[in-house]
Amino acid sequence: MPLSADPIAARRSVRIRAASEADMAAVRDIDAHYVLRSLATFEETPPTLGDMLARRRASVDLGLPYLVAEAETEILGFAYAAAYRPRPAYRFTIEDSVYVADGFSGQGMGSALLGELVSRCERGRWRQMVAVVGDSANVGSIALHRCFGFELVGTMRSVGFKFGRWVDTPILQRALATARS
Repeated sequence: MPLSADPIAARRSVRIRAASEADMAAVRDIDAHYVLRSLATFEETPPTLGDMLARRRASVDLGLPYLVAEAETEILGFAYAAAYRPRPAYRFTIEDSVYVADGFSGQGMGSALLGELVSRCERGRWRQMVAVVGDSANVGSIALHRCFGFELVGTMRSVGFKFGRWVDTPILQRALATARS
């Protein structure tokens, strides 16, 4: 039976590891699903492989983790931290992103990815992690982040327009272990 047809077996053998350049085609395919079919991202055109390689490189060059969830040889999700904003005053604040392959939601993959991402970021110099969630109705992402200590700090109303409708952006935030008053 192919791995993707047996989600329970996939969950038992999932390994979270640093993403390599070779993983980025699979990451691009997972991302494209969300771009084309959901409000989880406000992108409307799937990024190219070159775009995804550049995004990974930008995170890695800052010393931030870019992770994949792998079962056997199949990439089933990815998560990464990136600079929150480019201005120097934001240098200790990072933003997370977590995506799970279509058909694998609700099996603990997002929790495994976000847990490892937070753990690795807590070992760095960063003070705050921010989650910018696409769509107030994205209860799964909001619940996932709350499980890891993120608090809803606000919602930007109707700031995105996708699929013919206006979309909110909830903002969640959590302090990292290195946070100082």
